[in-house]
Amino acid sequence: MNQKRSQAVGGTPAKGLADVFGANAGKKSGGVVIGAIVILLLIWILATSFYTVQPEERAVVKRFGAVIKITDPGLHFKLPMGIDQVQWVATERVLKQEFGFRTEGVRGGRTQYSQKAFEDESLMLTGDLNIIDLEWVVQYRINDPIKFLYSMREPTQTLRDISESVMRRVVGNRLGSDVLTVGRVEIQQLGRDEMQQIMDRYDAGIHVITVELQDVVPPPAVQPAFNEVNEARQERERMINEAQKRVNQEIPRAEGQALRTIAEAQGYATERVNRALGESTRFSAVLAEYQRVPEVTRSRLYLEALAEILPEIGQILVVQEDQLAPLPLLNVDRNQEAQP
Repeated sequence: MNQKRSQAVGGTPAKGLADVFGANAGKKSGGVVIGAIVILLLIWILATSFYTVQPEERAVVKRFGAVIKITDPGLHFKLPMGIDQVQWVATERVLKQEFGFRTEGVRGGRTQYSQKAFEDESLMLTGDLNIIDLEWVVQYRINDPIKFLYSMREPTQTLRDISESVMRRVVGNRLGSDVLTVGRVEIQQLGRDEMQQIMDRYDAGIHVITVELQDVVPPPAVQPAFNEVNEARQERERMINEAQKRVNQEIPRAEGQALRTIAEAQGYATERVNRALGESTRFSAVLAEYQRVPEVTRSRLYLEALAEILPEIGQILVVQEDQLAPLPLLNVDRNQEAQP
């Protein structure tokens, strides 16, 4: 009886201590969990209170779904826990859309293109009912982030559809030969202007920078015929250039010859006029001398005439009946040969 009482008394204090320690451990574990939750909550609040905008971007900040501001590049503060939401838009980056081909990336310093054919984009009908394969690139930039995000649902896809529609209309209004040769620059400029007008009408916040035509070639099935036509056109241009070159050479030469003939004629006319004036002056002087002393003037003129005529006569031979050899008379040539 005493032993049972002592066992009962001895067992009661041990059970009480175990209950006390269990309660303390439960309180401790609960406090650790709450502390961890508080720390994680603080970390989450701190992590969602700041955001960074890159140099080529602008950030649109929304509070409960309403846009409140647009922030520039740098580190910025916002209300945490999803109260403020941020959308980044690359406003300073030049973006592009490719039509008729796709760029897969750069390998070994060279751009790699997809081998897949995008004929549904590139094949077009020209104004003279020819089919050409046209590849082009549209480069654009986002100039208004709010309009880009909220004016329409898919602005980039809209730009793509507009670009394809505009290029098909512009190419369809021109001859195939013009599209392949001289009309490339005009097509690029006109396509860019029309795309920009439509995007401005939609108020999409997109600025079309340029439209660049890449490959403009005929389809493979008709490419040999197009090559022959191009060779014929090149031959025609070569012959036209050669003819123009000949014209540029012959016309100045003919003009030079005409000017030289005119100058010679003018010189000859001047010479004849001056000679006639000199002869008339000489005749007037001789006439004056003749009127003053006729005999002397007549003799002088006679002798001057003989001096001019006799050197041209040569030998004069007089033949008599009784003489065997001819008798030279006025052998002027011999006298000239004897002179040194």
